[in-house]
Amino acid sequence: MDAQQFLAEFGHIANAPGGVQQLREMVYQLAITGTLTSQLDTDGDARELLADISTLRDRLIREKAYKRLPKLEAEALDIPSAIELPATWCWTRLLDLGEISPRNDAPDEAAASFIPMSGFSEFHMGALAPEAEKWGRIKKGFTHFRNGDVVVAKITPCFENGKAAVIDGLEHSIGAGTTELHVFRPIHSGILPGYIYLFLRSPYFAIEGEKNMTGTAGQKRLPTEYFATRALPLPPSTEQSRIVAKVDELMALCDKLEAQQQARRKLQNKLRQSTLQAVASATSPHELQTTWARLADNFGRLFHAPEDVADLRKMASELAIRGALDVFSEPTDTSTVDVYLAELGRRKSGKRFAKSVQADEEIPLPNGWRWVLLEDLLSDSESGWSPKCEAEPRRDGEWGVLKVSAVTWGTFNPNENKRLPLSLEARPACEVKSGDFMLSRANTAELVARSVIAPDNCPEKLLMSDKIVRLNLLDNALKPWVNLVNNSDLARTYYKERATGTSDSMRNVSRQVIHELPIPLPSLKVQERVLLALSRLLRYCDSLEQQAASRMRLSAQLSASAVASLTGIAIEQEEEPMKAPQTELIAPLRLGAAPDIKAQAPLATILARHHGEMSAKDLWQRFGGEIDAFYAQLKTEVAHGWILEPAPAEMREKPADVVSA
Repeated sequence: MDAQQFLAEFGHIANAPGGVQQLREMVYQLAITGTLTSQLDTDGDARELLADISTLRDRLIREKAYKRLPKLEAEALDIPSAIELPATWCWTRLLDLGEISPRNDAPDEAAASFIPMSGFSEFHMGALAPEAEKWGRIKKGFTHFRNGDVVVAKITPCFENGKAAVIDGLEHSIGAGTTELHVFRPIHSGILPGYIYLFLRSPYFAIEGEKNMTGTAGQKRLPTEYFATRALPLPPSTEQSRIVAKVDELMALCDKLEAQQQARRKLQNKLRQSTLQAVASATSPHELQTTWARLADNFGRLFHAPEDVADLRKMASELAIRGALDVFSEPTDTSTVDVYLAELGRRKSGKRFAKSVQADEEIPLPNGWRWVLLEDLLSDSESGWSPKCEAEPRRDGEWGVLKVSAVTWGTFNPNENKRLPLSLEARPACEVKSGDFMLSRANTAELVARSVIAPDNCPEKLLMSDKIVRLNLLDNALKPWVNLVNNSDLARTYYKERATGTSDSMRNVSRQVIHELPIPLPSLKVQERVLLALSRLLRYCDSLEQQAASRMRLSAQLSASAVASLTGIAIEQEEEPMKAPQTELIAPLRLGAAPDIKAQAPLATILARHHGEMSAKDLWQRFGGEIDAFYAQLKTEVAHGWILEPAPAEMREKPADVVSA
């Protein structure tokens, strides 16, 4: 391996998704191909070791002290052409170095150890978890092993996950365990179990092993034939020892690197959350603009993975219900809510659960907003039905009763239902209709009172369970706003504090608690503006997620390619290459009107940071998304005037073999 090339590629590999694991696999691969350590003249030749083993093996066979596999012994050694070994190494097979699936011979009363599959680690040379047993209780029906043996899981997914071990430290030397193991027992002291372990963990063995597995999905196994006859690169014994020591040293460094990355990730998460909290708690337009600018300037540091954007989505919703997204608020809005509430009061009839609401001093509302109770906005609410249902979901044409998991934050999952027995007659009053505002009032304390608005294409013949409440609002125009508030952190904290029940697996909130939820309420006109601004911000979040996912895919592909170039490990590209555009924009793109701070204008933001002008190709590359997404975003920002429209004459068809923008 070229040291300079490795150093050049190290950053690509280490910082990619799963990069440290790729480094580990690369270490295993380099270890068994003779490129991790230097060969010394004093090491001798592996062929001499192999000859000694052959002599010993023949003697053991004559003494009937060796378990043979004649059918596999007859197979020719299949030497891979892509790997060139050092001159002092040679090719062989596990079958020629020791016993495959050996047996132990001990009295039934002898103390022994039992190790289930869970007792084997996926980590490098991870500790075993043996259980004390009498040999007579475990000698039948289980796989035998003893100290000095090397084992590898043969069933999916344990094999793919790298479950393997050098059996060591068994108190009474012998043991048995899960039947889903292949076992190798070396017969010569010149074969180090630690080196065989590296061979079994190497991509060279594992990748082809996965391809050779047999059986159905979920029950695929590595055949004994592959395990016993896969060509094995064998170094002299002294070099085996150096290789094992070097790998242990490098694996410790990988562990340290991984721990540093995890610590950095935790710090990044804390920084992102504190930055978003500063934005969410801003108390003035100026403070909001300042904190948002700080957030925008550090997007690259704060949002590394697609899942990071969830925090931004949550913050956007919190800003929305506090009025921070309504930048066009006008003084004339002040009395509108009071007039509107008076009109709702004239429509209202029936029992009220509460008569007043305490303003949340920690959430100051804009002028013209009011704190109300959800009860003030409801005509009534209805609970569902709790019949004894069958466990499986309903079939086509049958009735089903929704589980609590069918209603989550803003998402309706109609497939989460139980089949209503044909012997029971459905209750039409409990049927879910398009546009229903439903709330799931039971689950863990973290998940109670989630709500959703049933879509226009809501499936028929679905019934609400008694844990789902349908809320009927005095004005259907309020549904989107109330749904937003009910799914916010404000509501989640409120419900969590009032949930009842002793089990964390199923807690409830009463209908009274639901009715008393405080709602920050603006006028319908302001609600419409805020929801529109929120939808734009959430689309921006979608774009950020796509860009982060694209960056991570490209990073993983680059890392895999770097590993392949260093080790020769074959890789398969699962992702298609980035789609090239059919036209080429050759005009420079120039910044137009400055977008509002809350606008979804990533391209204009990039231009603003680069003196307001950039080539389309450079802008596309900094955008980081697919080319179609880039052009769609460009069209949007040109339409808003944030980017000046390029001259039509500056668009041209590009050659098919050119990748550009």
